This record gives sequence, structure tokens and C-alpha cells, in this order.
Amino acid sequence: MSRKNIFVISMILLLSLLFAGCGQQAQNDSGLTQVRLNEVVHSIFYAPQYVAMELGFFEEYGIEIILEVGNGADRSMTALLSNNADIGLMGIEAGFYVFNEGREDFAQPFAQLTSRAGNFLVAREPMPDFTWDDVRGKTIIGGRVGGMPQMVLEYILYRHSIVPGVDVEILTNLAFTTTAAAFAGGVGDFTAEFDPSAFMLEQAGAGYVVASLGEAGGIVPYTVYMATLSFIEQNPDVVQNFTNAIHRAQIWVSENSPEDIARVIQPQFPENTYEELTIMIRRYQDAGVWLISPIIEQEGFELIQDIMELSWELERRVSFDGFVNNDFAHRAIRR
Repeated sequence: MSRKNIFVISMILLLSLLFAGCGQQAQNDSGLTQVRLNEVVHSIFYAPQYVAMELGFFEEYGIEIILEVGNGADRSMTALLSNNADIGLMGIEAGFYVFNEGREDFAQPFAQLTSRAGNFLVAREPMPDFTWDDVRGKTIIGGRVGGMPQMVLEYILYRHSIVPGVDVEILTNLAFTTTAAAFAGGVGDFTAEFDPSAFMLEQAGAGYVVASLGEAGGIVPYTVYMATLSFIEQNPDVVQNFTNAIHRAQIWVSENSPEDIARVIQPQFPENTYEELTIMIRRYQDAGVWLISPIIEQEGFELIQDIMELSWELERRVSFDGFVNNDFAHRAIRR
């Protein structure tokens, strides 16, 4: 059993079979259909989703979002498979792992939110002339083994002829929520962080963003919405309305400034000021992480499997047509 199966161990899958299928969705007092959405992490990286929440797009399509944070794709996928979530927002790699386990009621991706990695390489000192060769002989705080942030980091290093574990040490034994604090406490020479963590390290004078992993890693279906086949089959209208709301938010984000986006999503990030949010949103816009279409493209789908194979985390390749469901995304953009 490969390392990635840490979150699809047999007991989790067996237990989840007891809860397969969701049936009719509950409604709140206003008649809105309640959808339990589990996001892998709460980050400005997912700004279009928060725009849809704060501007009432979900409500206009008859949905009330009940948001929970998994703090890891393994946990978000477990919530989905055990019927503790209806829809999951996470890296597509989590779906590959479950699909290759042979589960009939697998988690199927039906809409894409981000098209590039959303984390940044943070150094201890300003490095205005940074190149990836600067990490040789150093230590980087990475991500969970088998997770997309870690695999994209390894892919970038290989593209620059830097062999992980040989030319650079990568720490993968830290919990996702502790990496920034560990770096601030003196662990590692670099760390790979999402915003707002990367920004907060900068604000504290404990680190400096020197590279975008999104710009360096290429275009891939980095974060997607998934639901089990049974949920999709039993609730097609809910999935369609959810996708419609996300697509509307994608368009809104593409047409508005970082300042406008910051004003809208401010309630989602009360610990950050409007000015701070604006800086982080502009950084993500500049990295080109957000889409204007929820359609999952096959080219990026194949690249992400190349990346996984390079990290020895994909037992066998997954067929695009047998795994991805773009029907809802296509209908959303034709509206």
C-alpha cells in the first residue's frame, strides 16, 4: 500500500459504505436547500466561493451553505465519504485515490474553482533575485505526503533539476495548521504557505514571499468541487444550482478589482483588515489562479497525473471521461 493511502484506509471506506447516498436534502425555514460544504482549508485562495456566499448567489439559486473546514484533503474526503458533507472542495488528487481503491460510489469532480497552486514560497530574508537554485542544500517546510501542495512543490523542483531528498530537504511531518508557526519559530529555511498565512509571516517580519508555486507549477485542476455519485444522482438540481452560483461568482471576480473583492469577502476573514485582504487578493490575481469557467479541462487533468506519477503517488492513471462530470459546468456557462 502506497503512502497516499493514509487517508483511504480500509476502515474509513467500510464505514462510509454505511452512509452512502444522501436522499432528499433538508431545507431551512426559508425553504432554501441546505448543502453541507466541506472546504479543505479556509483561505483567500477560494475567494470566488466566498463571493458567492456573501453576495447571496447561493441563496438566489435556492441553497443555504453550511460551511465546515477539513484542514486537509484527507479529512475533507473522509467527511464526504462518511456522509458528513454533501460537497467537498479539495485537491482532485483525493478523488483519484478513492477512485483507484475501486469504490463504486466514488467522489466525482463536477466543477473547478482554481487552476494553479495557491501557495507561496516564503524565505527568512528578502530575496528579490530568487531562483529555485537558491533552495539547494536548504530545508523547506512542505505539505502532507500525497497532497497536492507537496506534489506540485516536488514537480517544480524536478523541473529545475533539483532532486527532493537529495539536493534539498523537505519536511512533511508537520500538520497543515502548524507550518507557519513552526517556520516563525525557527524551523526550516523556507516554507510553502497559502495566504493568509504567508502574508501574516510577512507582516510579523518572520518571512518574505519569494516565489509563487502557482506561477511555477503550471495550469492544473488544482481545487475542484466533488460529490459522491449517489449524491449527484439523487440531487442533480442541487448540484446544478450550486455550480450556477459558483460560475456567477467566477465571472464577478474576473470583472471586479481586488479592492471590490476584499470588501465583499471581508466578513469571511475578520482577522484581516481590508487593506491586507486587498494585497493578498491582488497577489492571487497576479498569479492567475482563478477561472471564469467551472469546466475541468483534460489537458490540466493529464498534467496533474504526470505530477502525481513523478511523486510516486499514483498507482494507475484515471480516465478523464470515466471520472470527471462536466455536464453541470457546461450547463452553467450556457445559461
